[in-house]
Amino acid sequence: MVILAIQNLILSPYLYSFTSNCEHSSVLNRTIQPSHTELTKMSATATAATYCQSPPMPLSDQESDQGQSKIYMCVLWFAGDLGITYYDTGDCSIYFMSDTPDSEDLKLLHKVIDEVLPQCILSSAKQDYALAKFLNNISATEGDNQEGGKPEVVFYPNTDFSLEVSKQRILSKQFPFIPSHMTAAEKILYLSSIIPFESPLIIRALGGLLKFLDRKRVGVELEDRSIGVPILAFKKFVLTDTVHMDQDTYSVLQIFKSEVHPSVYKHASGKKEGLSLYGILNHCRCKWGEKLMRLWLMRPTRNVTELNKRLDVIQFFLLARNHETVLTLQECLKNIKNVPMILRRMTLSNTKVSDWQALYKTVYSAICLRDTCRSLPSTIELFQSISQVFTDDLHYIASLISKVVDFEASISENRFTVRPNVDPIIDEKKRKLMGLSDFLTDVARKELQDLDKKIPSCSVIYIPLIGFLLSIPQLPTMVDKSEFEMEGLDFLFLSEEKLHYRSARTKELDSMLGDLHCEIRDQETLLMYQLQTKILEKSAVLNNVIEYIAQLDVLLSLTVMARENGYTRPHFSHSQIIRIKDGRHPLMELCAKTFVPNSVDSNETSGWIKILTGPNSSGKSIYLKQVGLITFMALIGSYVPAAEAEIGAVDGIYTRIHSRESVSLGLSTFMIDLNQIAKAVNNATERSLVLIDEFGKGTNTVDGLSLLAAVLKYWIRQATQCPHIFVATNFHSLIQLRLLPDTSIVQYLTMDTHQDGDELVFFYRIKEGVSTVSHAANIAALAGMPPKLIARGVEVSDLLRNGKPIARTDHSSKEKQLESCKSLVDKFLSLDLDDPQLDLKEFMNQEVLTSASAIL
Repeated sequence: MVILAIQNLILSPYLYSFTSNCEHSSVLNRTIQPSHTELTKMSATATAATYCQSPPMPLSDQESDQGQSKIYMCVLWFAGDLGITYYDTGDCSIYFMSDTPDSEDLKLLHKVIDEVLPQCILSSAKQDYALAKFLNNISATEGDNQEGGKPEVVFYPNTDFSLEVSKQRILSKQFPFIPSHMTAAEKILYLSSIIPFESPLIIRALGGLLKFLDRKRVGVELEDRSIGVPILAFKKFVLTDTVHMDQDTYSVLQIFKSEVHPSVYKHASGKKEGLSLYGILNHCRCKWGEKLMRLWLMRPTRNVTELNKRLDVIQFFLLARNHETVLTLQECLKNIKNVPMILRRMTLSNTKVSDWQALYKTVYSAICLRDTCRSLPSTIELFQSISQVFTDDLHYIASLISKVVDFEASISENRFTVRPNVDPIIDEKKRKLMGLSDFLTDVARKELQDLDKKIPSCSVIYIPLIGFLLSIPQLPTMVDKSEFEMEGLDFLFLSEEKLHYRSARTKELDSMLGDLHCEIRDQETLLMYQLQTKILEKSAVLNNVIEYIAQLDVLLSLTVMARENGYTRPHFSHSQIIRIKDGRHPLMELCAKTFVPNSVDSNETSGWIKILTGPNSSGKSIYLKQVGLITFMALIGSYVPAAEAEIGAVDGIYTRIHSRESVSLGLSTFMIDLNQIAKAVNNATERSLVLIDEFGKGTNTVDGLSLLAAVLKYWIRQATQCPHIFVATNFHSLIQLRLLPDTSIVQYLTMDTHQDGDELVFFYRIKEGVSTVSHAANIAALAGMPPKLIARGVEVSDLLRNGKPIARTDHSSKEKQLESCKSLVDKFLSLDLDDPQLDLKEFMNQEVLTSASAIL
């Protein structure tokens, strides 16, 4: 964008001077240099219009230039159907979800908000009671999940969401991705292929969102009113077949784990990924791969067809003969830059030189990826899609940029520069500008001949927006402004002892040559606008590039992880089964020197409820998380850390492992535990996975044991409708008192250990059976507790277990108490109450209280 900046500093004038000695010699001295220092003190009358251009930005810094993306969401709910659209400032795209049925509690909407984390939620002021109540509470329920605080809820009049008004608003909007040559009818057909006009809720939500964006001017607050909010694409998102997982499950399984960045410069705004599943799986080479991987982790799916498509790609890349292909593709992915940000700048006419470089590299890398995929088997859908979707429009864009943009000159001048032989008008003006050197030397010689012989030298200079000027050194005799006047010359200004004039020759130069610098820049800027328009018309292929490259990047990342850690391909079944052979915890195996694999078999034959007992620190919690993580990894289409894995159709993963305490919740730890269990009891189906670790410990032992037994009995009574349940507990009474019925649904497991004298050896191996002791004393010794405390604890435990009374160790024996009492009575009887010197109060303080303390 061309911005005229009025300033006192005139940038880079070409200075041409002709000098002579005191005898008015004809010796010629020509200097061509940018005279910044000479003109910095120029008066305000000597102003210039220049192109404001920021300094060159390295390509690696482009992502940071974009800043934190924000989400603006519009929600409508009518007759049981939900319409959701949102605008993402990160890629300047509008996402929409087709009209989808939702229940009265709006679980689907809650899921979308959990994933998208909108900055603002827009809805109609005339709304159903259920949605109105939901939006009124949404700030409190979702505030903890957002880095920027609670989402703002905005209501617009219902008229802004009317169907006809919304349709007209969509059709009248000028979108940069629509070719400019299209007629109104063609534009309608084009948009109807992208936007589902048959879905009224979506159209109404889109219309309301467009109204909101135009009113708030999101991202273009400081731009001219004629510039609208950039919308580069419409994209559809779906949540069908999504596996249900709440934030507690994501937390305890360590799917994500954000930590404060250790760098003091990024402490305020930056966060780094800690030890998490996302952290170890993320080997993506471009930003869009990382973004899509996070989305896949947020949306595990039970769509077996989609999962097998992802696994087919990973299986192909894992073949030894394809290793070089993997390296080639990863090298190309490194050059994929932030295309949506570049397109957004194009819509605002604010592109930088680095943007053109980045776009050029991205397009050619995309062509390289397409050519590579065309040589790969077309039976794999992703390769076939890339081969077809990456059309020749990429060649067209790359050819346009390479033919028009002169990157070397653009970098040196820090502005958009056109190659030679593109525009004859620009070439002619540049030729004139380059030939000014010799030409102005001749002009300066002729001017000096016409000047007073007292003037030793002169120069003819060219200043953009001012034109050609005659510059004469200030003589000692020239003090007052009246002495600056010369016949035939028009005085303009004095700068650093140089007098600047307009002469007949400089005026003639102005009329003959004009303002070359600005004319060249204006012409090049016009060409840049034309180039931007052509590229924006082909932006659809660039959006496709980002979409499919992100998928390829994620799958290559999962391939790298599978190869490095020996993962295997999971198999999917429509039956109610989870079978894992020699499974490993993907995070723990990277931290431990040795890791003992364990198997899982949950089906109708072996039982769907696994009750796991064993000593503390024997690996029960790790086993539960291992089952959850392996199942989760299979549901995102990744290879899993196991020798074999067969996963049935899982529709949800529920956990009660750790209590995420928060002061803002106002709930006790046990109440939080109960809420987590309640979610599993109320929502888990026969295809769900439920992980429970030490439930009931937050209250009285009897009450906690009773609640655990009641929950398990509830699931046992469901018979074939029972979910996959994995319970780790130290409530041995649950088994000893036979609180659960004998049924094939329940299987008892324990962790294998061996008592070697006073030392407890952990094998970390699961086996069938029941543990009757927790070996708490051994664990306390490992924790470094004093031996006396441990010995006393063991003594009390044995007495309780055998039903014997517990003797207190901090009280005197009965014999000592009797002696103390007798001594006190004797002293009291020996008192002479008639003695005037007797101080009974002092006696009570010294003797009675001392004896009483000994007795107690």
